[in-house]
Amino acid sequence: MSVIHDLAATVLSRRGADPESSWTAKLFAKGPEKCAEKFGEEAIEAIIEAVKGDRAKLTAEAADVLYHLLVMLAARDVTLAEVEAELARREGVSGLTEKAARG
Repeated sequence: MSVIHDLAATVLSRRGADPESSWTAKLFAKGPEKCAEKFGEEAIEAIIEAVKGDRAKLTAEAADVLYHLLVMLAARDVTLAEVEAELARREGVSGLTEKAARG
């Protein structure tokens, strides 16, 4: 398994955990909307570091983005496997063609 798969499994294991014992459980307890908000905050922080050009800070923020993406997906019962299947479906399809098909 990859580190992302391991992280996704850890995130899922925290869904029913005590919010006082786990940051992830605390996010889940606040609801899917808060999970989405945290993802958005981290994405903005990553954008800022990308614009600044600080590779180390961008790397750290990108890790936060991936973590919060997994939390947000789990909060809405979307699995990493479903996202991977969607990526596989798009493989070999031009980005322009794929976007046009979505309308």
